[in-house]
Amino acid sequence: MSKRINHTPVQWKPLFISLFIPLAVGGLSAWLTHDAMDAYKNLRQPPLAPPGWVFPAVWSVLYALMGIAACLVWVRDSTGRTGALFWYGLQLACNFLWTLIFFNMGQHALAFFWLLGLWILIFITTVRFFRETSAAGWLLLPYLLWTAFAAYLNLGVWFLGLA
Repeated sequence: MSKRINHTPVQWKPLFISLFIPLAVGGLSAWLTHDAMDAYKNLRQPPLAPPGWVFPAVWSVLYALMGIAACLVWVRDSTGRTGALFWYGLQLACNFLWTLIFFNMGQHALAFFWLLGLWILIFITTVRFFRETSAAGWLLLPYLLWTAFAAYLNLGVWFLGLA
């Protein structure tokens, strides 16, 4: 017996837009925080802190995964799509602002609590995306996990900076 597989054709315009938005947000935040990176290199880092080159590589992949996930939700004809994309947009805006709070303002305590709120928003977004299509939810799980790791790093920088 052969199993029949249904393939949905790629909708290129929604995919392009969905990829462009998070990658543009990431690019803009990187550009706005570029000058603060030297100061970051001089901060005391907690154990398990990766080398600096890891961050842009990981974030590029995560932003691409976010975009693909958002596209999968966007092209679905469902009643929950608008709500799911609202949460997605909200967490993306909070993600952008965290970068400014942590790097440009150097407010590591505020950034940590902001990041906890961001993690909750990502969790809500992930649940909403899972309800729309499981593939979209799975694509956000690395982002959720990386943000938890980022919270650990942020907390470590904050506490080590107090010493």
